[in-house]
Amino acid sequence: MNYDLVLALAFYLVLYLLFRKYRSRFEVQNKFFVMYKTQLGIRLMERIARSFPRVLHVLGFVSVVTGFLGMGFIFFILFQGTFNLVRTPTAQPVLAPILPGVSIPGVPALSFWHWIIGILIIAVVHEFMHGVYAKLQKIKIKSSGFAFLGPILAAFVEPDEDELKKLKKYKQLTIISAGPFANFVLALLVFVVIVFVFNPVGNVLIAAEGVQIVSIDETLPINETMLRPGVRILGIDERQVNNPREFSEALGKYKPGDIVLVKTNVSEVGVVLGASQDDPKRAMLGVSISPVGVGVKKEHAWFKPVYPAFSWLLKLAFWLFTISLGVGLFNLLPLGPIDGGRMFMIAALWLTKNNERKARRLWMGATLLCLMLIFINLLPYLVKLLQFIFGPLVVLVAVLF
Repeated sequence: MNYDLVLALAFYLVLYLLFRKYRSRFEVQNKFFVMYKTQLGIRLMERIARSFPRVLHVLGFVSVVTGFLGMGFIFFILFQGTFNLVRTPTAQPVLAPILPGVSIPGVPALSFWHWIIGILIIAVVHEFMHGVYAKLQKIKIKSSGFAFLGPILAAFVEPDEDELKKLKKYKQLTIISAGPFANFVLALLVFVVIVFVFNPVGNVLIAAEGVQIVSIDETLPINETMLRPGVRILGIDERQVNNPREFSEALGKYKPGDIVLVKTNVSEVGVVLGASQDDPKRAMLGVSISPVGVGVKKEHAWFKPVYPAFSWLLKLAFWLFTISLGVGLFNLLPLGPIDGGRMFMIAALWLTKNNERKARRLWMGATLLCLMLIFINLLPYLVKLLQFIFGPLVVLVAVLF
């Protein structure tokens, strides 16, 4: 049974029943964006803005600088990744939809509850900091609350747009850049917790045995073997592999074209090593892996009842870090109405000396270019989705006719 699917259906059914019961409290925009407006958190935003103005002003400058640097970085990565994808169609896209059930090379599977909880925390942090900086600049916040963009859970803070437009450009930028900057800070804090809390506890209490294959590079010789995602690699030739570091070290002495014996929990398989796309002299087995914890060490049996919760929280921390960093960077793209697009528009107005017509042309050009690059990167996933949906239908038609 697919428990993730069952939980997702139950979750959305409960939300739908609540929506039907309290319909008058919800606001629906464009049939897909549903908002539940409250005054939740506004007083706290004002209290923080009033209590720490100097610190927030310094962080505001840092967030603006970080925002434009991040905009340049993510645009460069997106452009370079798209160029590589067009040049080499088998290359991995630099963008991927982070949704339960979508397989992304190099990362563990995302469960529904990790996704929904992670998105909620990240959205609340993002919007809350927008609100704090709006209050710092004496902007009225009309409402705050929760929202749904289709099935995706979100949060929002609604500042007075008329008051916002009257601010100087720099002050507008501090408010707009605060959301992505908060996501970066959250990602950093979670990373620190993983490194200094989860990893040390795991190393002491949990027994590791091998690494699990998450995905296979279909362009390398390993794709012709019986190795598939889910198989656990225990060793390479005579060297035992217990974790990702030992896996990398075991491959370090080989060259592309060498044959290695991969020992797994199923069998032993000879594999011809391929070459890395980044460095043709570096050998690649052609797998994305994740560490495997096989249970609690015998001498720490007291930890066994806690182990499932520990493992669940570790995955939540991993996805919080990954999604928060991704959301922060994606929001900095010079794209339409998102934070990066609004920052780009303000910068364009400054560059064109407030010539709104020229600034809007620059903004529109950047938006269209970003949309094209995003579409190209998501195309492999869209093709897989269409194959998943229409594949059985094609087979049925072929059988019938």
